[in-house]
Amino acid sequence: MLDIKFLRENPDLVKQNIKNKFQDNKLQLVDEVIELDKRNRDIKKEVEALRAERNKISKMIGGLMKEGKKEEAEEVKKKVTANAETVERLSNEEREVEEKIKTIMMTIPNIIDPTVPIGKDDTENVEVQKYGEPVVPDFEIPYHAEIMERFNGLDLDSARKVAGNGFYYLMGDIARLHSAVISYARDFMINRGFTYCVPPFMIRSDVVTGVMSFAEMDAMMYKIEGEDLYLIGTSEHSMIGKFIDTIIPEEELPKTLTSYSPCFRKEKGAHGLEERGVYRIHQFEKQEMIVVCKPEESKAWFEKLWQNTVDLFRSLDIPVRTLECCSGDLADLKVKSVDVEAWSPRQKKYFEVGSCSNLGDAQARRLKIRINGKDGKYLAHTLNNTVVAPPRMLIAFLENNLQADGSVRIPEALRPYMGGMTEIK
Repeated sequence: MLDIKFLRENPDLVKQNIKNKFQDNKLQLVDEVIELDKRNRDIKKEVEALRAERNKISKMIGGLMKEGKKEEAEEVKKKVTANAETVERLSNEEREVEEKIKTIMMTIPNIIDPTVPIGKDDTENVEVQKYGEPVVPDFEIPYHAEIMERFNGLDLDSARKVAGNGFYYLMGDIARLHSAVISYARDFMINRGFTYCVPPFMIRSDVVTGVMSFAEMDAMMYKIEGEDLYLIGTSEHSMIGKFIDTIIPEEELPKTLTSYSPCFRKEKGAHGLEERGVYRIHQFEKQEMIVVCKPEESKAWFEKLWQNTVDLFRSLDIPVRTLECCSGDLADLKVKSVDVEAWSPRQKKYFEVGSCSNLGDAQARRLKIRINGKDGKYLAHTLNNTVVAPPRMLIAFLENNLQADGSVRIPEALRPYMGGMTEIK
């Protein structure tokens, strides 16, 4: 969310940013919020003047009563009553105007970084760099669900009976592999200096609206009926929410946390849930990383975060590439974002396995996450990035480690988490 003062002083810049994100339907919101902001400031001045006048008149009443001028005092009291009624009416209008301003400001997108490529959607994202050599073996790579089923590791039919489409049972060695990847990712991030955390898997509405846009909320979040609680779509939400309405001493920064959680997503409007596989699903598990830092350090942390994911995938012999998200593919709170994509030998192309985002002070402004520095208090910057998100990550793992005889090689780094196994047969 933008600072209202920034918008007031830079309306043309805000409008150009909206155009760069191809959200022209929001252009009128800038003028609308400027008018509301003007009205809000006028109300505050009027209320302040009325209260000063009321104090002055109240003193007059005391003087008139001492002088025995009761009738005059009663007339003045009527003015005080009328004054109070006007103040109450204006105060009610002020609250309504401020609520409208807040709603609009939470809809206007954050200012994107100047380095972000301009484009309408994810088809115009820009490849940054490739890591590892993509290989297409001389034998056929089956569909990932078929690979899992050959090991009796996937049961979609039973899951469909129990919960519907978009759910799954993982079994045996495939389930063990899933847990091994999560455990390896946890230790990988701990070894890089991050503090491990298991967060709440449900969050309140004020946290939801603090960490994401209304559009994301509608498309992703499951609400608990009759409660002010939502199932998390990613642990980033509850991890950033941990710092809601806090003032962090500058010397305690940065806060670097890595978290495990299940994730739940409606995937509203998504296609492919009817397909036989686990690429796009309603429930999955994830290892995440978040950073809360000083504004001047967020760019450097952004580079470190996506590099962590690249390094983890390469340690498991999976070729990846980084993709710069264009303006139209950025969610409204994001300043800059890079996707990490893994190589699919079966499809002979890359597919997304993680996303790294710098949100500037947008989440901190909504959640009131402040830093106490030597020159006073200021808003923090927040960042997040996927470490791994199985079972999607398992697709890349199985395809890239499948051998000609149908067995799956276990890279050396993962073997301690698989009881020393070198392959799954």
